[in-house]
Amino acid sequence: MEGSLCHEFPTDLPAIDVWEVYGSLTLAQLVPQLLPHVLSKVELVEGDGGVGTILLVTFPPSGTSGLASYKEKFTVVDNEKYIKEAEAIEGGFLDLGFEKYLVRFEIVGQEDGPTIIRSTIKYKVDAEHESNASLVSTGAVAAIADAITKYIKEHKSPKQASEQTSEEQATRQKSGEQGV
Repeated sequence: MEGSLCHEFPTDLPAIDVWEVYGSLTLAQLVPQLLPHVLSKVELVEGDGGVGTILLVTFPPSGTSGLASYKEKFTVVDNEKYIKEAEAIEGGFLDLGFEKYLVRFEIVGQEDGPTIIRSTIKYKVDAEHESNASLVSTGAVAAIADAITKYIKEHKSPKQASEQTSEEQATRQKSGEQGV
């Protein structure tokens, strides 16, 4: 049995700011700090954040369906299209009859609208464990999107904030709007 779930989170942040976190190891460092009830620890096993990077992801003791941890490998890191895919390679859902468990993050910038953090979970579970498909949820990726966007807004450097304000004022002036 194969399936996928998708969650879309809109934010007013520029796509490049969101990708700076999602496209790097910063995401793995921040999630346990911001959401210890979702992931208690993420350790770098191998790599530099690019394709082939392996992380050991540890759930809190009262975490997801009694899962303790799993290893994931980055299979796609596209810094132009803002896409990252990480596939479980050991433990976790694979111990529950899943043949595949992949998380895909795509940061979609739009000219006249919000940036979208699109999180997709793709999975394949063997026939004997089909009931375990109900364990797949977008709850964690939704919480991560919310926490990360709040973090970026709170920790944006004053220089970045003033640059963005200047750019917004220039854009308004070009389009004939009044600056504040």
